[in-house]
Formats: sequence, structure tokens, C-alpha cells
Amino acid sequence: MCGIAGILKFDPSSNVEEKCLLAMRDTLLHRGPDDAGIMLAGPVGLAHRRLSIIDLAGGHQPMASREKVFWITYNGELYNFRELRKELQSKGCQFQTDSDTEVILQAYDLYGEDCVNYLRGMFAFCIWDRRHQKLFMARDRLGIKPLYYHINDTEILFGSEIKAILAANDNASEFNNAILPEFLASRYTAGEDTFHKGVCKLLPAHTLSWSAENGISIKQYWQLPATQKGKGLTHRDYIHKVRDGIEDAVRSHLVSDVPVGLFLSGGIDSTVLGAIMAGMMDAPVQTFSVGFNEGSANELGYARLAARSIKAEHREIVVTPEQFFAVLPHLVWHEDEPIAFSSSVPLHMISCLAKDHVKVVLTGEGADELFLGYDYRYRATLWNKRLGNLYSRLLPQHGRDIGAELAHRLPAKLRHYAERSFLVLGNDPGQLFFENFSLFRQQQRRRLLSNQELYARSDPFKQYMKYFQGAGEDILQCMSHADMQTYLVELLMKQDQMSMSASIESRVPFLDHKLVELVAGIPGNHKLRFWQTKALLREAVRDLIPKEILNRKKMGFPVPVSTWLRDRFWSVVEEFVVGRRTLSRGYFNIESVKAMAQEHRQGKFDHGDRLWLLINFEMWQRIFIDGEHPSEIYAGKIKTVDEVDTDSYQIATPSLS
Repeated sequence: MCGIAGILKFDPSSNVEEKCLLAMRDTLLHRGPDDAGIMLAGPVGLAHRRLSIIDLAGGHQPMASREKVFWITYNGELYNFRELRKELQSKGCQFQTDSDTEVILQAYDLYGEDCVNYLRGMFAFCIWDRRHQKLFMARDRLGIKPLYYHINDTEILFGSEIKAILAANDNASEFNNAILPEFLASRYTAGEDTFHKGVCKLLPAHTLSWSAENGISIKQYWQLPATQKGKGLTHRDYIHKVRDGIEDAVRSHLVSDVPVGLFLSGGIDSTVLGAIMAGMMDAPVQTFSVGFNEGSANELGYARLAARSIKAEHREIVVTPEQFFAVLPHLVWHEDEPIAFSSSVPLHMISCLAKDHVKVVLTGEGADELFLGYDYRYRATLWNKRLGNLYSRLLPQHGRDIGAELAHRLPAKLRHYAERSFLVLGNDPGQLFFENFSLFRQQQRRRLLSNQELYARSDPFKQYMKYFQGAGEDILQCMSHADMQTYLVELLMKQDQMSMSASIESRVPFLDHKLVELVAGIPGNHKLRFWQTKALLREAVRDLIPKEILNRKKMGFPVPVSTWLRDRFWSVVEEFVVGRRTLSRGYFNIESVKAMAQEHRQGKFDHGDRLWLLINFEMWQRIFIDGEHPSEIYAGKIKTVDEVDTDSYQIATPSLS
């Protein structure tokens, strides 16, 4: 796990400035405190910050091939690098180090841009090919590792984080306001666009190359497989294949020259990983958990049960709301964009706990999207679709139009559900899935945005529908494929940025692409079975998990933000949602914002997640647009977080007996 950055100038007579490259590199210090390097070669500059995981002595970057024909800066881990190394040696390749970095270099030398098809792992890298005067960048299949870029008339800038690109231009940024409707609907952007105008994401499973002869070329090299039918496999066959696939993925993800631990929530996914790890490691698994004092947001009891079942060496922290809000501006800086999910904050804090004991952690990210694990999200869409089909058959269009109008006039709490159902959304499965679970619904977005032209020309789910419709006719597979290429990618960025904020590497075995190819091709009715979510996974690992965890209701990563913003931290809403400075920006209708805030404070409606999004949006603007340092964001305005020690949490090593 590392940080990479670089510059390519189109004019071959130009020279990359060392000062500029160093500024980009050292903005990423938190991603790689162990080592650093740069490569300057006229119009090309590559930079690297290293967190040493494999070949601690020999993996310095940027790394050159033996004849210095190719240079690479690379972030990630290859889990098949030893096997691939042997294959490359059998074809005449000679190695100078034991690192996975050199394996990529040699694979590129042998296979060219097709080298990505041989890599199993998480990665984002850039290779300067001196022989062909070509720059080549690639991102892993599922988007586990980030890679951003900016192209203008004279150069390409790239980096693991947006802030590295901004550092090349004195940290100046301009808000890309075209993404506002999508941001309000889904909390994030699913395509190439970011909040920073002119800065793009390289999408998962894509490569970007440049040469003077061919210019810029962006290609997709892998995609989720379609449902496999007619193979004659039974449900029992799938159970065995899934079990073998998970064990193989975990085994591969344990490759490391430093200690490996586990983020343990007490849910099925992380408990499975812990049980399998325990059978593959000589020492007890080191597990880490986080919780809050509020009972509704505390899973520590289940985490202890899971830790006890595998005889783990378990540690946990309890975070106060004061600490939560105190660290928030700093984490907005780390994420480069408004924080979509409040769970980013406890994820940062558990990473801070883990870094004193391990350098690598495994997490259960990806299992819910792959195995259809979200209780409400997937089942509700199925029910809506079925009822909507019946409704449309029984009632003509005129009657359905009247029903939709009546739904908008219901009392607030009933309207909340009616507007998310087939009564208003019809029976189009894509609309039922995306609009149903949008944060600000269509009418709310229209009322909130002051720029009605922006609202009218926006299609916030265009990219999402592309993935949904590309998965075939199985609606369960459509939902899974869409989530894995949109929602999950945002979760993975949260995972990457929050773990790297504490300088530790997080790995996601459920997203090993071999396992993903297996499970993504299994028909959806094997995963959501008899209305039980994650049915195939539950059956495949039933013998590994305490029954209390196997049968418990999913909590996710609960954070009691709604409660905090209603009372003790109402001042945060006053400053960052309805404050004069915030409203003067002109993005939102003032009366709509104030009405929403008051509804929440008075308990008429729970707008906690919406207020959270607007708070983060304003903090992001103050940091990246106005140029304020994160430590200045509160500046005496929020008394409840003044002088809070964000490095002092309630840390415990509980008795598991």
C-alpha cells in the first residue's frame, strides 16, 4: 500500500520540475511513511511514497527494469506474484528483487498492456515505457485502489489522491457543480467525474495510455461476468464452490512480510474471514473493533463473541461524539471529497488503533454486494417490482396517475414510503432500485437546488442504469452488478482513504477477482433464497460462525449521527447547513434547507443522513475551495469539540473468557 504521483509533459523538450513533483509526492506522506523516491527524465516524472509490506529491503520505487527501459510507480499488492514470477522466469525473465513491483515490470515487458490480465490483486500503477515513449496507467478490476488524473493542453498529472494533483497547481481547485444532482441523489459520483473540475477518476478495470503517435487512449480490460446458465450445477454444488473460493481468497490475501490483522464487526462477513484466518495462521488472529456508547450503534458484544470463537487477540475502542466531530474536518481532507458515509469516521479510528499492532488488515467489504446481503435494498425492490406489475395490470394509466398524485399528498411519514414505492415510481426495476434508495428523492432535489436548469438537464442515475441494464434479465443480478460498480466503489474509496489516513493497508478477500467471477455468475435466486439475504454465503460457512451471528439482523456500521445532530451537536447544523456563510454560496434554496433542518430538530422527520451530507459538503468547500486548513474549520464556532483530544480514545483489550 503506497501513494503514487507523476507528471508527463506532451512537449518532449520540456522538463518536469523536481520541486513540483516533490510537492505532489509528499502530500501523500500518510500513504507511505517508510520510504520515498522520484524519477526525473526530461518531460516525465514519477514519484512514490512507500508503506513497506513485501520485500522490505528491495522494493524501493520508482523502480526501473534491468536496462532502465521501463520505470514504474505502483500502489497495491499482487497476491499471485510468486506464481507469476515463476511463469515469467520460465520464459527467460531475470529478477533483481523479491518484490511484486518488479513482477509487474517484467510482465509489462513480456505482455505489454495485456499484462493487467495476468495480475491478481489490488493495484494502481503507472509505467513509463522509454522504448516506445509511452505512458501506461492501470487500475484493478474492482476499483480497490484509487487513481486520479488531470489532462490539459500541455500535460497529464496523476496521483493516488486528488490532493496530489492539486499540489502541482498550488492546491487551487474549482467546484464541478454539474455533479450536484447526482451527489444529492446518491451521495457520490459513479462515473469519471469528481468534485474537482478537471480531475477525473480512472474507472475500475480500465487502463489509460498516452503516446505522441496515438494520443490518449482509455480502455476497459475486464467486466463482471453475466449469469451462467445451463451448467447443470445444483445449489449444493454452488455451496462447495463458494466455500473453496473464499478459503482460496483468504489464503492468498495473507501473503505479507509484516503482521496481518482483521477488522471485526461481529457480522457474518468479518467473522467468516476471522475463522478462516485462524486455521491458516500460527499465532492468534489480532482483531480490532469500534463502537459507541449508544446501544443502538454498538456491535461490540457480537464482535467479542466472534473473537472468542476463534481465540483471537482482540482489541476495541469506544468513540465519543466529541471525538467524532473533532476529527471530521481532517478526514474530509483525507477523502478529497465530501464524506458520503458517516462510518468513515469510526473506520479511521479503528485504523488508528490497529496501526500500533499490525501493518495490514483484512476486512469484509464487498460481500453484501456480491452475495445480495442488504436486507431492505434488494428485497424491497423485488416486492416493489412484483406489486407494480400487478398494479399496472389492474389499473389503467389514468388511475395510476391519480394514485401517484394522492401519494404526494399523504402525511409526511406515509408519504416517505409511498414516494419510494411503485405508486409513484411505477414498475421500472431500475427506477425502483435507484430512485427508491436515493438520499434526496426527485421532488426533494428539485425543491432543494436553486439552479433549476441544472436540475432539469441532469440525469443522476445515467451511469448506474448503464451497469444495471448491462447485467441481463435477472433483476437480482442487475442490482448486484450495479452496486458493485457504483456503491461498492465508493465504499472501497472510504476503506482505502481511512485506512491510509493511519498508514495501514486494508485488504478485501471477498473482492478477489477469481471469487467475484465465480459468484457474480451464479444466478441470483441462489443468493437471495426463500427471501433470505446472503443465503449462499450463510450455507457455505455455516460451520464456521456462531449461530447468534449467523442469524442476527444486519446492522451495517451504525453511527448515531441523527441523534447527535438533533441535540448536543445542533450547533454543527447551525454553522454548516443553515449558517449565513453556507447559504450565501447560493447552491440551495434557503427556505428548503431551513425547513429540513427544523423538521429534524423538532423530531418531525429524520433528516440525519441528509444533514450529514450537507455538513460535509460545506466543510469540503471551506477546505478545498476557500483554502482553510482543517484545523481552522471549527475555529471556536463549535464549542462541544474545542480542545478535544482526537488521539485519546477509550481503548480496551476485553476479557473474552
